[in-house]
Amino acid sequence: MNITQTALSLNVADVAGSADFATTHFGYEEVMSAEGFVSLRHPDSNTNLIFLATGLATFKPSEIAGSAGQGLLLVYVVDDLDAQFARIEAAGARVVTSPETEPWGERFCQFADANGLIWQLVQWVE
Repeated sequence: MNITQTALSLNVADVAGSADFATTHFGYEEVMSAEGFVSLRHPDSNTNLIFLATGLATFKPSEIAGSAGQGLLLVYVVDDLDAQFARIEAAGARVVTSPETEPWGERFCQFADANGLIWQLVQWVE
């Protein structure tokens, strides 16, 4: 199998809210949009992040067309977690968890976007 691109697609009530959060705080760029969806790509990755309006008739299979979010973490490994935390917090993002370090060396912090999706930054420390 030769995978040439990957996408993560999430149903949300406020497509523009999550897209704005991703572009403002995480550096994503819009590559395509239409009524009810937006597709974003980060310039350092070949992965798309897609937000779909909850309830789109074109979503298949329809029995799982609910909103994303519960139990979902969007996790990004970064080099300087504390600097990124300070930058994103200063820009007005809602902080869920300030930086803390787990005993196994995972330093992390969390933010929430307009849909309540949790965006987590991770830095591995010794």
